[in-house]
Amino acid sequence: MPPDPILQIRQVSKTFPSHKAVDQVSMTLERGELHALLGPSGCGKTTCLRMVAGFETPDSGEILLNGVDIAPLKPYQRNVSTVFQSYALFPHLTVFDNVAFGLRQRGEKAVRDKVMASLEMVQLAAKADRRPAQMSGGEKQRAALARSLVLAPDLLLLDEPLSALDPNLRQQVRHELKALQRRVGITFLMVTHDQEEALSLADRITLLNQGRVEQVGTPQEIYLAPANRFTANFLGEMNWLDDVGVRPESTRLSHQAPEPGVRVHPGQVTQSTFLGDCYHIQAEIGGGRQLMARVPRSQNGYHPGDRVHVWWQAADELHLPQ
Repeated sequence: MPPDPILQIRQVSKTFPSHKAVDQVSMTLERGELHALLGPSGCGKTTCLRMVAGFETPDSGEILLNGVDIAPLKPYQRNVSTVFQSYALFPHLTVFDNVAFGLRQRGEKAVRDKVMASLEMVQLAAKADRRPAQMSGGEKQRAALARSLVLAPDLLLLDEPLSALDPNLRQQVRHELKALQRRVGITFLMVTHDQEEALSLADRITLLNQGRVEQVGTPQEIYLAPANRFTANFLGEMNWLDDVGVRPESTRLSHQAPEPGVRVHPGQVTQSTFLGDCYHIQAEIGGGRQLMARVPRSQNGYHPGDRVHVWWQAADELHLPQ
């Protein structure tokens, strides 16, 4: 089946008085996918989102929704809906009235049926009469999602959707968000600086750095085959030996010499850090270089001062020049 793009951003740039926020960015969203716009703070990802929403105007380039250039259109003229980082719920309105607000502004009919269907979708129908102050962080996020989904947008924009949640709730809501997107089939464009969030949620990721696209691909492609050192380092921890990089989970330790055919360096354990499901073991090899290995909790027998062999398979190496 040929690709079916719903959103195309073509050579878009945006400059503010103090800096160039977005520099010749191009990206495509396929219909029905959950796409993450990932990058460090200040990389331009929120500016990109705001230009798609219509809150900022690009200096150059095109933004096409269903093949139509929407850059000249006002936000309310685009069939795009945004879930803001703060959720932006009206505190004096009930959940029902928050979700109904956009429909009433449009003068639509059958408002109650549409609102209740949307609340059922996010499992909040039983709390339709509550106000935001009476709800948990996860419930507020679901209410904000329902308010956007009820408008049946072509594209749903999410600005750091999980950042306001505590870590335990964040993981739960992450699963709910992905299941919801699959259920409703609406294309999601999500801005995040959280690598784990992007890897676990997205069908594809666009990684930005200093206003430019570094790499686009599936989570597996970007993590396992990074295009450059920035991508490799941003998507997780790395051990670097000159132009060779190895992930800590691919770095092995042993007290005995490993079988021939692997890359091996004698070393000494300098630090052991317990992280619940695993240990991070730091070892020093020749030249004072420090390497990190991730060791399953059940296999840990390494302590500071231990002499060890640090080794990995050649297939696990990433060859990325400085």
